[in-house]
Amino acid sequence: MDGRTVKRLLIVEDNPHDLELACVALELGEVLAEVSTAPGGQEALDRLRAGSAAPDLVLLDLNMPRLSGLDVLRALKGDPALRGFRVVVFTTSDEPRDREVCLAAGADGYVLKPSGLGELIITLQALARRWLAPPGPKAPEI
Repeated sequence: MDGRTVKRLLIVEDNPHDLELACVALELGEVLAEVSTAPGGQEALDRLRAGSAAPDLVLLDLNMPRLSGLDVLRALKGDPALRGFRVVVFTTSDEPRDREVCLAAGADGYVLKPSGLGELIITLQALARRWLAPPGPKAPEI
């Protein structure tokens, strides 16, 4: 390593294809982060409640079976021990109401998943600059 602190990123995504694409995009985009994954909302909550290797950012899919991203977000923000996690909803839903509800529930950001790998790399690089960058001047909004 070059002395920089590696940030931790938790991706909560139920679709294995989307998860694989995100991991490939992070690697191709040379995003410096230790990436862990959870295949669903309950698994993410269990991992975060266990307290091991707390992430610097949670990328949370909105539309998941059993426990939706909104349910996870509300559980995180409603628990004093977990509400400090930064959570960006990373979804295909461009419904204004979904964005409003997530931001009102405490999401730190709401980002649409792009469809192509190139766009995904650019989006994840921008997310990393904004949310995983070391303290200093604030990165531009995406």
